[in-house]
Amino acid sequence: MVDQQTKDRIRQNWQSVVRDVHAATDAASRPADSVHVVGVSKYVDAETTLALAQAGCHALGENRPQLLWQKNEAVTFPADVRWHLIGHLQRNKIRRSLPLSPLIHSVDSDRLMTAIADESILQRRTTTVLVEVNISGEKAKTGLSPEAVEHLLTHLPSEGVNVVGLMAMAGWGTDQQDARAQFAQTRSLRDDLQQRLGISLPELSMGMSGDFAAAIAEGATMVRIGSRLFEGVR
Repeated sequence: MVDQQTKDRIRQNWQSVVRDVHAATDAASRPADSVHVVGVSKYVDAETTLALAQAGCHALGENRPQLLWQKNEAVTFPADVRWHLIGHLQRNKIRRSLPLSPLIHSVDSDRLMTAIADESILQRRTTTVLVEVNISGEKAKTGLSPEAVEHLLTHLPSEGVNVVGLMAMAGWGTDQQDARAQFAQTRSLRDDLQQRLGISLPELSMGMSGDFAAAIAEGATMVRIGSRLFEGVR
């Protein structure tokens, strides 16, 4: 059980993040509602995650599918909560994840895209996904090279998945200037793909606790915030 002091701290943290995101959208001359905060709840248990939802965060992100399952078995979340899977997704975790209707940020191969589509068809659903781009080029990171994204988008399954945009992370240890440059590259890649392929990719999932302002300045529509939301929470 989460005590009232913890709930109050989470609410304060949430409100602080919302204010800072609104300040970043204002600085970028963008509408406040053009960016959605995905609260990354991998750091905390089910009850604490529920407290974040009750504070007003209705988009919750998990890195590991197992935690997504466990939390939904442990507590009942509000009906308006939308789950986001933001970490690497193994194909053997797809079947159990899809009934929770997550937006999957981390599709990084033809095989994974096809597996999601096939299981979605079996479950009579369409799953919304983003293509993960390794924009920094780091070998230790998952995600497709910018050159490989086009191949994936031109060989999509005919049904079962709805690709709505791209996801990217700045390189580890990247300063704000370099992070912004990488986010700008991701936006440019998205814009080029839309124009040349004649498809719509409205979503850009970019930016985390340390660099979301730079991401918003370069067009992010979703920012993934975790550690700031749970500061001071034990």
